[in-house]
Amino acid sequence: MSDDILQRLMAVLASRKGAEPDSSYVASLYDKGLDAILKKIGEESTETIIAAKSGDKQQIVYETADLWFHCLVMLAQQNLDARLVLEELERRFGVSGVDEKAAREQSK
Repeated sequence: MSDDILQRLMAVLASRKGAEPDSSYVASLYDKGLDAILKKIGEESTETIIAAKSGDKQQIVYETADLWFHCLVMLAQQNLDARLVLEELERRFGVSGVDEKAAREQSK
């Protein structure tokens, strides 16, 4: 089910790329450009943090959904398939976080 919703969201986000800005929220974000999308990610990140601090589990889920959605918009705007993020997470699965961070530091 979760892969299905991701596929459906990616299809909708792709279809909004050529849409008129006044026809959808996503089309309006694309029209405003990357900075507007990143601003929304920042706002949603802050709201997610506030929800987590409040301990309201329903609000945490709601705000996290907003944050993830806007991250998907950013990926689509950058012509990146969201599955690439899932592949990266899968690559990291079973790797110690300490080892992963050390490997990233060595590659810099």
